[in-house]
Amino acid sequence: MPQTEPERLPPPPFWRTRYFAFDVLPRRPHLDPLEIRRIISQPEHRSVQRDGRIRLYGFSESLGCYLRVVLLSDGETVHNAFPDEGLAP
Repeated sequence: MPQTEPERLPPPPFWRTRYFAFDVLPRRPHLDPLEIRRIISQPEHRSVQRDGRIRLYGFSESLGCYLRVVLLSDGETVHNAFPDEGLAP
């Protein structure tokens, strides 16, 4: 993993950055880790950002919109996740 990537925490529920665990999840308690795992394993759409991070999209039944999950360039560590109502892949 490149030196520029943040430290990551092991499962459960999945590999994730400290930022995701301690900043994102507390501010977004409506995010379901099971839905995030489903989107990681079966994304409806996938794109790669310029910095190498990977955007995955999947429809969240519980939220009623698409959920964007951002992985580090390793393809398995969750860095961010949020409802993406304005963008359908």
